[in-house]
Amino acid sequence: MSKEKFWTKSYDSHVPTTLEYPIEDIGTLLVNAMQKYPDRIGLSFMDKDILYKELLESVQIFATFLQKNGLEKGDVVAISLPNTPQYLFALYGTLLAGGVCTGVSALLSPVEMAYQLNDSKAKFVVTMDIIYEKIYPKILDKLPNIEVIIPSNISEYMGFSGFKVFMGKLIGKIPKGKMNPWPGKTVVPFLKVMETPIDFKSVKIDSKNDLAILQYTGGTTGTPKGTEITHFNLVANMKQYYVWLDRKPGTDIVMSAFPYFHIAGLFVGLYLTYISSTQIIIANPRDTDHMINEIIKKHPNVYSSVPTLFLMLQNNPKSKTIPKSDLDNITLYISGAAPFPAEAVRDFEKDFHSENKFVEVYGMTETAVLVTVNPTYGKKKIGKVGLPLPDTDFKLINVETGEEVGIGQPGEILIKGPQVARGYLNKPEATAKTFVDGWVHTGDVGVFDEEGYLQIVDRTKDMLSVSGFKVYSVHVEDLLTKHPDIALMAIIGVPHPERPGAEIVKAAIQLKEGVEPTEEVKTSIQKYAEENLAKYEVPKIWEFREELPTSLVGKVLKRTLREQEEKK
Repeated sequence: MSKEKFWTKSYDSHVPTTLEYPIEDIGTLLVNAMQKYPDRIGLSFMDKDILYKELLESVQIFATFLQKNGLEKGDVVAISLPNTPQYLFALYGTLLAGGVCTGVSALLSPVEMAYQLNDSKAKFVVTMDIIYEKIYPKILDKLPNIEVIIPSNISEYMGFSGFKVFMGKLIGKIPKGKMNPWPGKTVVPFLKVMETPIDFKSVKIDSKNDLAILQYTGGTTGTPKGTEITHFNLVANMKQYYVWLDRKPGTDIVMSAFPYFHIAGLFVGLYLTYISSTQIIIANPRDTDHMINEIIKKHPNVYSSVPTLFLMLQNNPKSKTIPKSDLDNITLYISGAAPFPAEAVRDFEKDFHSENKFVEVYGMTETAVLVTVNPTYGKKKIGKVGLPLPDTDFKLINVETGEEVGIGQPGEILIKGPQVARGYLNKPEATAKTFVDGWVHTGDVGVFDEEGYLQIVDRTKDMLSVSGFKVYSVHVEDLLTKHPDIALMAIIGVPHPERPGAEIVKAAIQLKEGVEPTEEVKTSIQKYAEENLAKYEVPKIWEFREELPTSLVGKVLKRTLREQEEKK
């Protein structure tokens, strides 16, 4: 399968099978893009518009500050912020100064934060003032590598009047923290950093070998690992995506709900500047009221998100107030990071007048990030994640035997291409297990159809073994979420009490708003499952919850469900 690349027959006519890639590092490419459209709006955040020439100046100021405070090529800068202009100033500034960036989720526990900061050997950290005040006193004595701390407040680059910002802090809507000094550390408030006169020194970057990002992930084995992503990995992936989508630089206005600390959000931020788009920054992806207002006020023509947040937006009654002209203005919807049930996509298309505008994508941290995308102009197959990008090779292998499987058969996905990361930081065993002879073992189970479209059917660790049969959780979940009462669901395996090694299928279900788990509803769902699934796939245990645990990017946390099950 991998030698033939049979999927290229389904490519749009403008997409070549192989590409030439820029040799420049990311910092250089971003500077070139910002200089090309100096008076175009680069960032829009809470009624504050930042032109590309202003963005470039801020990036150069941040790069200068880092160098003047001891950053050397390859040093790590950690950023622990929500989506804000400050995040991109720090990210781009780090890359321009020759540093390596690691995004740290603000939702991590103090122990988890300390682990990532120590493992990455970060010397600088940019964080929210409230985190600096409340969490860092618990861990700073355990962070010997941290030299400079830059606290920031989310309000600093908002466009609201000073009085509204002050009142927001006063009543607690905008979290705030004290930026007190700390013995042995240099603490500089973000706005003070931005007073630095521009005087940074250009750094020679070896694009193919020098790291740009240390992106932490559980990967395919569970423990946090810093994925080593080079400048070339990201540059190549941006070029692949740019050619594939066929968008004109300097024209798009894009709203994205992906957090920058996630690989998908990081890529979106970099990519949108790379093609000189205007990006509408969303600090809280669950604030769908705000996103609806932004659609009406800012008129984006591209919207990217994760399935859960698409559904939250759709289920907000205020979405009905979006003028049809604004919905018609959106020419492209991009969904990734989790499977999107086909029926749910079709419902969204109807409500948002988005037929044939929906493009599902697939990727992972270890592939920095994208590997498949549905065609821009050609056939978009709902429920499938599209075709492999140019220069990207795929191989599907039997999970148990390791032998390559044919078209229409499920197998673990192995990927090779210029976007595949180098490995894991200081984790030779995990690297050797996941990155084998140029191929990355994804831990995802997929199926190719005759035209080369890929469908993700499971994670290898989420596959269930029931009475000798393999149950693919994505298939079961995709089908059951078509039931009109189900908003969100996941299945997990529970050990069979009488058959060692076998499992029982358990379903955890979140019903749609206003639907109660009455006996009538439960019976309806049970009957629907029995009529549409194989006997061994039908859940034997049904659990109805007010809310399922999800990550910030909308994935149901099956690990959490399994851990909760083990504690029972």
